[in-house]
Amino acid sequence: MYSLRLFCSMLSHFKLCLNFVPLTELTSQKKFDEIKKANQAAARKLVEDQFSSSSEEEDEDIKGKHGKILAKTFTTYTNQTDGDASELERTRQYMNDAFQSGAMTCLICIASIKRNQAVWSCSGCFCIFHMPCIQKWAKDSLFLISSPLTDDDFGKRDYPWPCPKCRFEYKRSETPTRYYCYCRKVEDPPLDPWLVPHSCGQVCERDFKPPCGHRCLLLCHPGPCPPCPKMVTITCYCKKAKPVPRRCSTKEWSCQLPCGRKLPCGQHNCEKPCHPGECQPCPRVSKQACICGRQVAERLCASPVWQCDQVCGKTLPCGYHACEQICHAGSCGECPRSGKRSCPCGKSKFSLPCTEDVPTCGDSCDKALDCGIHRCSQRCHRGPCEICRQEVEKQCRCGKHTKQMPCHKPYLCETKCAKIRDCQKHQCKRKCCSGNCPPCDQACGRTLGCRNHKCPSVCHRGSCYPCPETVDVKCNCGKTALKVPCGRERTTKAPKCKEPCRQPPTCHHPAREKHSCHFGPCPPCRQPCKKTFEKCGHSCPAPCHDEALVKQTGSHQPAGPWEQSAEPTFIQTALPCPPCQVPIPTPLACHAVGPYSCKRLCGRLLDCQNHTCTKECHKVTDTDSNNDVHKAGQECSQCEEECSKPRPPGCPHSCPLPCHSGDCPPCAQMIRMKCHCKLTSLYIECIKITCADLKEKDELISCKNQCPKELSCGHRCKEICHPSDCPQNCNQKVKVRCPCKRLKKELPCSKVRGDLVTLECDTVCKEMKRKASEIKEAEARAALEEEKRRQQAELEAFENRLKGRRKNKRKKDEVEVELSAWQKYKNMIVLPVCGAAVVMFAWFIAYND
Repeated sequence: MYSLRLFCSMLSHFKLCLNFVPLTELTSQKKFDEIKKANQAAARKLVEDQFSSSSEEEDEDIKGKHGKILAKTFTTYTNQTDGDASELERTRQYMNDAFQSGAMTCLICIASIKRNQAVWSCSGCFCIFHMPCIQKWAKDSLFLISSPLTDDDFGKRDYPWPCPKCRFEYKRSETPTRYYCYCRKVEDPPLDPWLVPHSCGQVCERDFKPPCGHRCLLLCHPGPCPPCPKMVTITCYCKKAKPVPRRCSTKEWSCQLPCGRKLPCGQHNCEKPCHPGECQPCPRVSKQACICGRQVAERLCASPVWQCDQVCGKTLPCGYHACEQICHAGSCGECPRSGKRSCPCGKSKFSLPCTEDVPTCGDSCDKALDCGIHRCSQRCHRGPCEICRQEVEKQCRCGKHTKQMPCHKPYLCETKCAKIRDCQKHQCKRKCCSGNCPPCDQACGRTLGCRNHKCPSVCHRGSCYPCPETVDVKCNCGKTALKVPCGRERTTKAPKCKEPCRQPPTCHHPAREKHSCHFGPCPPCRQPCKKTFEKCGHSCPAPCHDEALVKQTGSHQPAGPWEQSAEPTFIQTALPCPPCQVPIPTPLACHAVGPYSCKRLCGRLLDCQNHTCTKECHKVTDTDSNNDVHKAGQECSQCEEECSKPRPPGCPHSCPLPCHSGDCPPCAQMIRMKCHCKLTSLYIECIKITCADLKEKDELISCKNQCPKELSCGHRCKEICHPSDCPQNCNQKVKVRCPCKRLKKELPCSKVRGDLVTLECDTVCKEMKRKASEIKEAEARAALEEEKRRQQAELEAFENRLKGRRKNKRKKDEVEVELSAWQKYKNMIVLPVCGAAVVMFAWFIAYND
């Protein structure tokens, strides 16, 4: 609407400039002709730039259409609620976003979601994503989770993948593979302009959450289902009031009467108003004794059992010791020092009176020390064992160095770990790392898809989660805002604001014409000037001309004929008011009476034969010898319009000549077109392509190269660049072999694929096949005989081994001969005697020397 106002205002300025021209001043006529051309050029440029978008009336039509679709979707629900649609606001917002261009954004690729694209909707946050984007997200998430696993762990657990927005987890089997509507009834829902985008148009029938037994009554819709509108008859929480009809979504209600149910204390009743769930503990206070009965205190009735902090102190059955337990019920039990007791090391047990302490046994303690390797070497002792002080060769945690040191001291070397952490970017750099490197603790810091923020998570593999921030896209005044995901504010159009524009006027009027909030400069003022003429006292009736566009001439002179002239520049300036046109009676002498202007348009036909003179009634000299009153003269205006004659069918270009008579010249513009094979760009004259028939068009669009498409057989098409499908009569030579692969022959591919030609084996092939079968049979017979010989040899070897075992058994069964005492002990007697004799002989020889 703003563009229309601006265009109309510029046209009014054009008319104003015509009114400014006195008929007797030729210099002023030339000046205002230039102003007229400037305004026409500015108006034409404005139309080309801004009138391509839809007008406000079209927007209102689209809004009306969307309103009808929403009403149709909500009809079944509102019939149940007697027209009340207050519970549908959240669902209505989702549906308005589905209609509004740019409101639905895929958070993975930060791109708009269009009506004809396959989408997937999260069941947790109802956010919508492109189908390829969410499939890649799920695949990458599963890969990152399962990549650290070993081969033994892989496949034992169904690891989930999260929603990019709400982190709602889905199983691997729930990875989307098909495009469904919102209610998941129809696969690949067709595109219907009279339905919500990506909807099937059927009743939703999804179960309400929380489930109540009823199903959603809306037509297939995005976002969550509204509360259940059904009417049910139900009583209050305490079941005392009579059942009343209520909406199913708010069916639980309280009658506000006292509950009256018996509390867990068993003494009092619940005094709270009718409430859901179990009654709360009794809030009353009463005096209650502790478990041992020594103390009495005021406590809540709901917790009657309590312990005081006093030791029992009763004498145990042994008569020597007192009970050391804190306030308890029942008997104190036997003395803990009675019966058999073990020494401190636990190796010996003693039966002693409870008045005597257990002595140490004197044996070594032998308890395991804190190191878990050595044991205590002290004698049986009371108290804890000392730390392990044995010197051992210890290996550091990373396993690269060893050192002699006390067992109780840990050994950590100074070597830094060079392994890459699970982020696959940073090194571990922990001293003496055991190999199980901790997760990376550095910040990710990568720029998110929005290009505005950085990832706040710790360093990780794979893609970062989408930016969780939202940005408000506001109108010029800031009163109307639209929330969009961060990163979309650059491509999202500002919302249309219905607030009035608050910019101050730039002309002499106290206020601007009322128009809506907008970006850019306000439209020119169209209010009447109303300035008072000094000479006559009348007010100026022309539209406001404080900011008229005037062409600026002489600002740049071309250096030569090779330099193209720049586009004319326009400046805004205030123009003087036109002469007063109010008629007044004027006395005139008889001799001065002559032709005069009637103030109507001239209307003579200009030389272009298409338009008429737009000047006021003026004097025209003779046009020709015929003195035609309908033909324009020298004083008439010159046509400056563009040629508006219809172009030939298919020609998108305008006529290069100004408005003229006769036929337009042939269009010589070059059109860029893709050839049939879509590989080469061709430049063709517009006149040739528009005047050609179908056959000539196919020849013009052909690049005259071989078609690059592949036939169904796998060979390349041999035809020259052509339209439609390639012919399937492939003449490429292929090799065909007989069943035994001996003979081969080259035949056309089309005949081979159609099983029109086959190559059979000849007599030589059959003879070779027969000889080969005979050789195989001979080899099989030889192998069978060899197997029989091997089995016979194994049988003979087994029988021989069996005979040997029988002989050994017979030898063992024979009676052994009992040995005499000398045979048994001769070695024990002879060896010591011989040894003593050798020693004495050696001593004797040494003594004589």
